[in-house]
Amino acid sequence: MSDHHLDLKGLKCPLPALRTGKALAGLAPGEVLHVTCTDGMAAIDIPHLIQKRGDRLLEYEAAKDHLYFMIERMPLIEPSAEE
Repeated sequence: MSDHHLDLKGLKCPLPALRTGKALAGLAPGEVLHVTCTDGMAAIDIPHLIQKRGDRLLEYEAAKDHLYFMIERMPLIEPSAEE
């Protein structure tokens, strides 16, 4: 398992969420993505993205000048044939 870092400081909505989603899609289950950004909307968009994808937010920090997310890539859950 390895950690990956994504510096999205200075990017405005929707780019932090879009780039986070793209980075997560390229990770293997169990790998961790560290995201740092400055756009306040990311505090809403990135957790929503994580929930929608089924990944796990390990840590969140809202500092004075940035937001930080530590996200674990989870395995994809295939929908059952009964649904």
